[in-house]
Formats: sequence, structure tokens, C-alpha cells
Amino acid sequence: MIDSNGRFWRGENFDDLVEYLREFQPGGYPVEHVNELTCPECAGGTFYVEADDTEGAALARCAACQTIQYIADSVDYADEADLVECACPCANETFAIAVGYALRHDQEIRWISVGLRCIQDGILGVYADWKIDYSPSRHLLTTAV
Repeated sequence: MIDSNGRFWRGENFDDLVEYLREFQPGGYPVEHVNELTCPECAGGTFYVEADDTEGAALARCAACQTIQYIADSVDYADEADLVECACPCANETFAIAVGYALRHDQEIRWISVGLRCIQDGILGVYADWKIDYSPSRHLLTTAV
């Protein structure tokens, strides 16, 4: 259950991160679909994250095996992006990741948000979100998740 008392919201699990993303409503649109990121190599769920909120790109590096995966369409923008290591206000740099998707009426992706839960203290945050302005885009629901 999310603890919304205090300066930062805190959670304990994936469901809390889903709830946080739905409350956040990136771009002002309701999040209708959320995927939990896991490592394709070792099935780990703890990551170092780099993001560029301006360009709309993020990558995750598995804390266990160091496998890197780009989130959604980030690989298409990685060359222009200035990816910066994400850190919690507590200075920890390892996170659980949930990717939220706001959909258009035709069920194509409208907006993507990258929600992180700090492994150390449970602080929740959206570290990057970006608009998707092309179709088809439904394939992004299964890209790097």
C-alpha cells in the first residue's frame, strides 16, 4: 500500500508503482496499461536507469548481470539523447521499473511513462515520460518489458 504521508510517496511492490503511475497521469492522460520490467537474461528486477526526459528516452541496466535494454522506442532516440543516471533523493541508484502506457481511442500508444521505485527506501517517482506521435505504436507495449 502506498504511503503518501510525507514529502515523497513510498511503495513496497509493483502494485504500488502501478497505482503511482495511474495517479501521475503523464501528459494529463490516464495510464491504461502498465508493464513490469524484468531482465531478459536473468529475470532480475533491479536496475540502474539512465533517462533523458527532454528527448524521451530511457535505458535500464540489470544490477545482477549488467544486461542493457532500451525502454519502448528509446533505442530510436538514443543517439540524440543525453542519458543521465537516475538517483533517488536518498542517493540510491537501483530501482524496480514499471512502464506505463496511455492509449488513444484507437488503442495505439499516446504517452509512455517510466516509473521507478527505489530499492532502498521505496520512494516512487516518474523519471521520464514522453509522447508517441506515430502509428502503429502498439508494438511498444512489449518492447523491453
